[in-house]
Amino acid sequence: MNTTVAASKRSKLLLFRLLKPPPTSYLLHRHLCTEPNPEPLPAPPQDEESKIIQAVQLLLETPHEEWSSSQPLQSLLFSSPPLSPRFLLQITRRLPSSSEALNFFKHLQQNSPSQDAQFLSYPFQAVLEQAGREPDSATRLSQLYQDSKQWEIPLTVNAAVLLIRYFGRLEMVDESLLIFNELDPTLKNTHVRNVLIDVSLRDGRVDYALNVLDEMLQPLSEVPPNDVTGDIVFYGLVKRERKGRKLSEEEIIKLVLKFGEHSVFPRTIWLTQLITRLCRSGKINQAWNVLQELLRLRAPLEAAPFNAVLTGLGRSGDVERMNMLLVEMKESDIQPNGVTFGILINQLCKSRRVDEAMEVLNRMGEGTGSDDVSVEADIITYNTLIDGLCKVGRQEEGLRLMERMRCTKGLAPNTVTYNCLIDGFCKVGEIERGKELYDRMKEEGVSPNVITLNTLVDGMCRHGRTSSALEFFNDMQGKGLKGNAVTYTTLISAFCNVNNIDKAVDLFDQLLRSGCSADAIVYYSLISGLCQAGRMDDASNVLSKLKEAGFCPDVACYNVLISGFCKKNKIDKAYEILKEMEEAGMKVDNVTYNTLIAYFSKIGEFGVAHRVMKKMIGEGLVPTVATYGALIHAYCLNGNIKEAMKLFKNMSSISTIPPNTIIYNILIDSLCKNDEVQLALSMMDDMQAKGVKPNTTTYNAILKGLKEKNWLGDAFRLMDSMVEHACNPDYITMEILTEWLSAVGESEKLKSFVQGYKVSTPAA
Repeated sequence: MNTTVAASKRSKLLLFRLLKPPPTSYLLHRHLCTEPNPEPLPAPPQDEESKIIQAVQLLLETPHEEWSSSQPLQSLLFSSPPLSPRFLLQITRRLPSSSEALNFFKHLQQNSPSQDAQFLSYPFQAVLEQAGREPDSATRLSQLYQDSKQWEIPLTVNAAVLLIRYFGRLEMVDESLLIFNELDPTLKNTHVRNVLIDVSLRDGRVDYALNVLDEMLQPLSEVPPNDVTGDIVFYGLVKRERKGRKLSEEEIIKLVLKFGEHSVFPRTIWLTQLITRLCRSGKINQAWNVLQELLRLRAPLEAAPFNAVLTGLGRSGDVERMNMLLVEMKESDIQPNGVTFGILINQLCKSRRVDEAMEVLNRMGEGTGSDDVSVEADIITYNTLIDGLCKVGRQEEGLRLMERMRCTKGLAPNTVTYNCLIDGFCKVGEIERGKELYDRMKEEGVSPNVITLNTLVDGMCRHGRTSSALEFFNDMQGKGLKGNAVTYTTLISAFCNVNNIDKAVDLFDQLLRSGCSADAIVYYSLISGLCQAGRMDDASNVLSKLKEAGFCPDVACYNVLISGFCKKNKIDKAYEILKEMEEAGMKVDNVTYNTLIAYFSKIGEFGVAHRVMKKMIGEGLVPTVATYGALIHAYCLNGNIKEAMKLFKNMSSISTIPPNTIIYNILIDSLCKNDEVQLALSMMDDMQAKGVKPNTTTYNAILKGLKEKNWLGDAFRLMDSMVEHACNPDYITMEILTEWLSAVGESEKLKSFVQGYKVSTPAA
């Protein structure tokens, strides 16, 4: 009675299993056993389907020990003509577990009148499928594979694929390779090799995969690659994070061309990634050649890889070859898209060839003939052109282009459009026009962003409207548009420049309270401003905060601090900063040494200054004009004109650094003050002979000396020289000449000089 009830339940369960759709895991398993997107198996004929259902029902209702004695089952399974392997495959697949499937396989093995082992390959495949879906599948599959060799049951192609892929996913790749090596050579077709290559690449066994692939890529290969091979190989080699050695671009290019000989080409996405990698590595010629070879092989190319080459050429500013590539695309019937034209327009704008960029825009929508292409420009293209126009100072044309975009193309300006225009007007000082555009964008419902805010704040600060910038910033903050580190850096630098250090510090504190992510630049800006104001304790506090924020001071930051401490005569503090630089592994530069040389020269410690200069040279650093200038100026201030002139002569003869106008001015002024006016005049002749242009300060210094000597003739010649070199007199010049020439009755010459006429005469 119990047996009957159990059999009834099993029968109902069986019918339920037969009628419901296959489980997801079963469908996934079918995917693993065949090529991607396989042709679906035709449904069994109605009479065969009923036999399959009947056989499965009998197997489930009958204990497997009694299968051999069950006449209905035996006659169904071993009728004449014999059942097809496909029929047995379907029966085995529908059994509820791998153990029952294996029992059924053994029943067939023991009772089948056919001695052909191939007959049993298909139900054995189904056993493997069942085992692969169950827990501890690795152990079960390994045992079943060993059993197949012991029983001499050859694997089907799908069974081999299943085992290779399953072991690969279980990270038992050695077993996958063993199965392939032991497989009958006739079964090692393209599909099996594809799966093996995929498993090998995923495990990082790149060279093994390439060896398998090499046999497929031979010119007369019996197992040539197909599109699936290409997808597996190019995906496996181009993706960034993968195991195994990385192939060079040259190796990948060779593979692409070998595949091409078999009319297998990488998908556009993989090819574009390869071309992009080549271009970013500076190998634009190789990228160009790859496309040329693929064109020769008649590859179905699209615009994307050509766009990658165009981008690379654009980065190097090679507009000529960009045009050549566009011609190549046209001749090869490869249709450019909006990105293609956008890249060209962007590069032309960067090269300030805005008129040519406008011509490209005008041609984009004019394709009429069969050879022409009509591509509508998008908002990005228009924004690029508007920005290009603004960058070359043609803001009004940018405004007109925005109206054209709006009215004729139906494209509404966005935040980027307005930001470009606002930036253009702010750069040329038309702040009010920029604010008008800001008001207009709000009226049109275009939301300003932090770039809009930063653009207007920067424009106001650059043109001396720092208070207005702060007021605008506070207003935007109140309306919910928060600033970022760039905003605060701009404002802090601007207030430091107008010596309003307290406001700069307030802004810095506000930045830290706001939760805004401060960058190193904002710290550097405040440290520089505090050092210039002589507030070294505050500068040191900001330096501490900079370190607490996780930033490392750079050489420029340390130099500002050293200079600040030297100006405050706190040389011990300057040495502490120097020590900190050394401990941080940072090398001092010319600025550092020049600061120290200037300090020691200023306090009259010339011996120390020269030792610092000697150390500077020993470090491989070349003294600059500032180095010599600091020493020469200090010698002159200390009245030691002889040493100053000696250093000047050494600079002119030994050093490769020529003296500049500032150094000549220092010496000429000192010579005149020490009643060496004739020597000062010869210094000025030397200056002009060496091509160093005198400025108003030079003339003022020597005119003072000539006035003391009352050497009018030399003064007139100098006045003529100022006229000749368009060196305009300043109030000091006029003060010297007015007092002197009025006293000697030469006021007319002063009038002529002011009017730009020469004043010297042979008599004079």
